[in-house]
Amino acid sequence: MTRAVTVLATGSLTTVQDAGRQGQAALGIGRSGACDRRSFRLANRLVGNTEDAAALEVTFGGLRLRADHDVLVVTTGARCQGGWPHNAPTLLRAGSELELGAPAGGLRTYVAFRGGLATEVVLGSRATDVLSGLGPAPVAVGDSLPVGDPELPAPGVDVAPVADPEAGEVTVRVAPGPRRDWFGDGAWDRLVARPYTVSSDSNRVGLRLDGEPLERARTDELPSEGMVRGAVQIPPSGKPVLFLADHPATGGYPVIAYVVDDDVDRCGQLRPGQTVHLRAVPASTLAS
Repeated sequence: MTRAVTVLATGSLTTVQDAGRQGQAALGIGRSGACDRRSFRLANRLVGNTEDAAALEVTFGGLRLRADHDVLVVTTGARCQGGWPHNAPTLLRAGSELELGAPAGGLRTYVAFRGGLATEVVLGSRATDVLSGLGPAPVAVGDSLPVGDPELPAPGVDVAPVADPEAGEVTVRVAPGPRRDWFGDGAWDRLVARPYTVSSDSNRVGLRLDGEPLERARTDELPSEGMVRGAVQIPPSGKPVLFLADHPATGGYPVIAYVVDDDVDRCGQLRPGQTVHLRAVPASTLAS
């Protein structure tokens, strides 16, 4: 008999995510996948899944679900109110409910089930891409989400001593991007010296950062270029956009900088109104 969980409430946005659609950007297909990959991978490890098994990504809490069968569950990332153990695998008995309140810090919580979610695979992934519309629709009330069979032994971990996402000011590392020369030294200095505020217009595609606009040194038209996670693009408004998991495959505005890859996971936990500082580092730091 197929195991499943039934969705009773979704909060503002709950989606199925995995490691994404890798290696298809040349076809115009973005990777998508979990915004905070570190928390996503931890969730899977704690319940004995492969690191790329599908799980739920819950934005600012609000999820409530019922287990149709006994299932081992864990939450990682943003710690939600409501009393559910965090970073600690817990058996959810058949007929019992899991309910997540709003997190005190951070934005995205990952809910992994032992065996992973066995939803439909689209172009090699179960991930929901909110920009392209690929993958399953965002989770809705009444959905029955199938849970797969375990592939690995249970790790036997009671709790992972992992710090919660930062709730105050956050500093992330950036290196010069391919169009750094489209901006004068003054614009670059402002980018890495003055704080920005995360806009309420932000989502899984990217963070819009409010602050002093940056002026271009060049005003040429720029042909569309490939975009990657962590790119900091400057649109005509002059205010940076930091691309996250569901970024477009190409873009036509200059990329002034890239966020160091490890720090992009932290950016996926930033919520509207939070302050972020961009600290300049050498380009060699990008893959560290």
